[in-house]
Amino acid sequence: MGKYLLRRVLQMIPVVIGTTLLIYALVFALPGDPVKAMFGDKPVNEAVAAQIRSEYNLDKPFIVQYLLFLKNALTLDFGKTFSGQQVIDVIGRAFPVTIKLALMAFVFEAIFGVIFGIISGLKKGKWYDTVILIVSLLLISVPTFVTGFVMQFVFGVKWHILPVTAGTNPGFLDLLMPAMVLGSVSMAYIIRLTRSEIASNMNEDYVRTARAKGMTNNAVTMRHILRNSMIPVVTYLGTDIGALMGGAMISERIFNIQGVGNTLYQGILRGEGTLVVSIVTILVLIFVICNLVVDLLYAVLDPRIRYA
Repeated sequence: MGKYLLRRVLQMIPVVIGTTLLIYALVFALPGDPVKAMFGDKPVNEAVAAQIRSEYNLDKPFIVQYLLFLKNALTLDFGKTFSGQQVIDVIGRAFPVTIKLALMAFVFEAIFGVIFGIISGLKKGKWYDTVILIVSLLLISVPTFVTGFVMQFVFGVKWHILPVTAGTNPGFLDLLMPAMVLGSVSMAYIIRLTRSEIASNMNEDYVRTARAKGMTNNAVTMRHILRNSMIPVVTYLGTDIGALMGGAMISERIFNIQGVGNTLYQGILRGEGTLVVSIVTILVLIFVICNLVVDLLYAVLDPRIRYA
């Protein structure tokens, strides 16, 4: 297991460097001049503009800018925004909110996705299997912003069950509806994935052999069917944590949550290249770490994986 872990950690290094380089190149290639945009309708003072470019290393070649960013990022020095705030402080205010939102969405999709998937898989062909499949297909087909506005109108405006918006310092109830919206699509995929895996494993030879040996249905289901069916589900759940944090922009905009997605959106509008790249870099790190944890869990569930 130690060699497997070391190999996976070493594989993370080029992934992080390559991803951050690509993101930095995309930000660098964005049209427009963020320094000129800071002046708005006022005439551009070339001396002041040159000073700003020098302060933020915007007057240097692309590769030099990237290497300087990479060097400073190793010490968690992401520089300053155009408004003079430390990027690490902006991130420190936004990330706890998004982490809370993503974890709530993760718990929601994991619990309800696996439960309904197991019910649908074990009772394949029943009427509730059909209902679950139809609901999951609707959740996949309808865009997230539509689901968000519908839930906002029904549960917030009409029924007054949950708050319509989250605000600057959201609590559990404030984030409950955004978390449900954020995790709804992934929940639908987990339902269908769990159902298909269970339905497939129920017809495998090892299941028939276990039943032929006299094992009860509950024992066969718990020891063989569910354990083997959960391997791809665990893989999907692990990789979805990073996707939830990176994909929270729509939910945060709908419910006015001051998290990473909203901060990233505002940074793109203002041309804050340093802020955008810093946030994406941290999201990439979270994503590759989640993938590493999933690979380790995968190896625990199936010992053959660690020797592959």
